[in-house]
Amino acid sequence: MARVYNFSAGPAVLPEEVLKEAAAEMLDYNGTGMSVMEMSHRSKAYQQIIDDAEKDLRELMNIPDNYKVLFLQGGASQQFAMIPMNLMKNKKAAYIITGQWAKKAYQEAQKYGDAKAVASSADKTFSYIPDCSDLDIDDDTDYVYICENNTIYGTKYKELPNTKGKILVSDVSSCFLSEPVDVTKYGVIYGGVQKNIGPAGVVIVIIREDLITEDVLPGTPTMLQYKTHADNGSMYNTPPCYGIYICGKVFKWIKKQGGLEAMKERNEKKAKILYDFLDSSKLFKGTVVPKDRSLMNVPFVTGNEELDAKFVKEAKEAGFENLKGHRTVGGMRASIYNAMPIEGVEKLVEFMKKFEAENM
Repeated sequence: MARVYNFSAGPAVLPEEVLKEAAAEMLDYNGTGMSVMEMSHRSKAYQQIIDDAEKDLRELMNIPDNYKVLFLQGGASQQFAMIPMNLMKNKKAAYIITGQWAKKAYQEAQKYGDAKAVASSADKTFSYIPDCSDLDIDDDTDYVYICENNTIYGTKYKELPNTKGKILVSDVSSCFLSEPVDVTKYGVIYGGVQKNIGPAGVVIVIIREDLITEDVLPGTPTMLQYKTHADNGSMYNTPPCYGIYICGKVFKWIKKQGGLEAMKERNEKKAKILYDFLDSSKLFKGTVVPKDRSLMNVPFVTGNEELDAKFVKEAKEAGFENLKGHRTVGGMRASIYNAMPIEGVEKLVEFMKKFEAENM
């Protein structure tokens, strides 16, 4: 069976080279005579794996020394609670609602304090990024929260909000390592890895050291304090060892491709092929305001539900998997993360042209 073109929003396509390497090491990692899956996280061999992963990620993202890198569990969704528990000193936070995940984070934060929605694009099914140049942010606001790339709706912040000097917290799950980023602009930048970096089960949190304190909300569990994990090098409990090992391989793969500049260039090229076709197509159309389009997730529709379903079915038969859109948008969505090869996008567009010719 040949590998399909997998356009899944996550868990998503991984670089073939990484999968082959992991397969070759499955029974014997580096002469240890065992798999990384079976290895003690307290072993020297595993310590080397997690240390190398952190070192490569720091290099790729140019992470300053006053930021900690934490490999945690619980997915991005657990961060929705962990962030207010650790950062809501004045019990006040500002949230910008640009999709389902930002909304869920906002609803979770309301359990811990006064979370205020300072901007939203819900009025147009999250098809754009609201103007964030002059938000109503109170002086005693603890942080401003965004979801930077919206997987479901296919939008991406092209410039960060004006937080009026407050800490910026950003969920970058679906644009992690897709382009260069200035870490110093954030207090916390985090993401689940299952879209662009590795298998599900790991969330990476990059947090400025001054935000890691014992001063957390009363009742915050030990496991949900950043300090617990920072003090123990992400090894307070057994980490998701195998997932971190794969992430480490992906970091090396990205470095080999030329780093984040090269990734951005590649991703822009891929996205342009698909967006250019959507803009010229008589049958398909993109759902996002052009200036806010994501390079990672591309939602599109025909305007006819039956035709959408027919397209998804025929695409699957032709080897294009996971193109069904999220139920809140309908239609289709192609997630074209780092590991999606350019020919995957070219072949998809070829297929769309053929489908259009047959169904117009």
